[in-house]
Amino acid sequence: MLSEFSRTTRRGFLTASATAGAIGLAPYASAHAFDVTNELAEGAAGGDPAAIRPFRFAASDAALADLKRRVEMTRWPEPETVADDTQGVQLATIQALARHWSGDYDWRRCEARLNALPNFITEIDGLDIHFLHVRSRHENAAPLIVTHGWPGSILEQLKIIGPLTDPTAHGGDAADAFHLVIPSLPGHGFSAKPTAVGWGPDRTAHAWAVLMNRLGYQRYFAQGGDWGSMVTDLLAVQSPTAVIAILNNMPAALQPDISRLVQTGGAAPPGLAPDEQRAFDELIDFFAKHVAYAIEMTNRPQTLYGVSDSPVALAAWMIDHDKKSYELIARAFAGNPGGISRDDVLDNATLYWLTNTGISSARLYWENKRGFFDVKGVDVPSAISVFPDELYECPRSWAERAYPKLIHYNRLPVGGHFAAWEQPALLTEEIRTAFRPLRNA
Repeated sequence: MLSEFSRTTRRGFLTASATAGAIGLAPYASAHAFDVTNELAEGAAGGDPAAIRPFRFAASDAALADLKRRVEMTRWPEPETVADDTQGVQLATIQALARHWSGDYDWRRCEARLNALPNFITEIDGLDIHFLHVRSRHENAAPLIVTHGWPGSILEQLKIIGPLTDPTAHGGDAADAFHLVIPSLPGHGFSAKPTAVGWGPDRTAHAWAVLMNRLGYQRYFAQGGDWGSMVTDLLAVQSPTAVIAILNNMPAALQPDISRLVQTGGAAPPGLAPDEQRAFDELIDFFAKHVAYAIEMTNRPQTLYGVSDSPVALAAWMIDHDKKSYELIARAFAGNPGGISRDDVLDNATLYWLTNTGISSARLYWENKRGFFDVKGVDVPSAISVFPDELYECPRSWAERAYPKLIHYNRLPVGGHFAAWEQPALLTEEIRTAFRPLRNA
């Protein structure tokens, strides 16, 4: 995520010109909505670039052996000269990661889990887009598109698929069921890598609208975090009559004055409420100490050749995302896991390695021309879930200004940046609660 700093000349603010569609849910789908599994052979046989094609991934034994060899052959530096993580990913943490990666870790387990789900590819605007499309068995399930971020992938969402598509099997109510569409961002995972400029968040949001229409969904909900939060906001701005409501767990709620101050290290404006002051201080700290990765990818993504050559370099780059997430991951490799396990981390890193998407995913930062946390002009019903270990804890007052049709705001007791990955039960309940009044209207 994040590319507002070091690019003020490229930043653009979107005017809040979109008008919201009616809140009523029906009909979700057009008359030509179909069971996608029955449409595949016919579409593919016709050679239609818009066909929805089945997808399956199997890494070669040679690729996995090469990965293990490269991890084992890592040339290590000396340890950091401090006792904490202020110099970056600590040697003990990354060596523990490498030992597990070249030892007991099993990619085939993750691969089987992915291939057990309905995976598809379809071409949109000249680019192959990969997505999961998991339909609920429950009648009147609502369509929901969920978007991941960086350094995440569709693996972030695997833990919420069962509870959202089959709530009765997970202690929920059939009335809260969803059909899930979970796409891979361009240049990430199994989606194609753009070969020309232009695939930023705005174009991705447009592609998501095309995808949902192609699947037969005229109206749908949307949710996202990190880059997924920006894409979700822009999807709502671009397609207000199709998007019923959104839920954002990393909201873009900064007005121009606050955005400028936190990026330049300015003093807080007078009169901030306690929760606003806390959010301001969190953002000051983030921009001052924790954005090195994003600055590099925003300005010089192609320079990161090491992440394509060394699995350990890739993993270190990915886990040094934000302070609280890094601390959570470090605890996992120290034998004290929280919501994210060692295998969770390595599943994601291995997916990036096998698809060689370290640099192609980084280019999304270069492509972005918007302030990440800046207000986007969303004017559809919106829900905000605030996890305490997120990059900043968005105050209700800021959320109400940024999302004028705020229908739900909740501060969660635990959880951080990777909400679906770390706290799937809490995020699942947030999605159910936030969207329930609209689907029953």
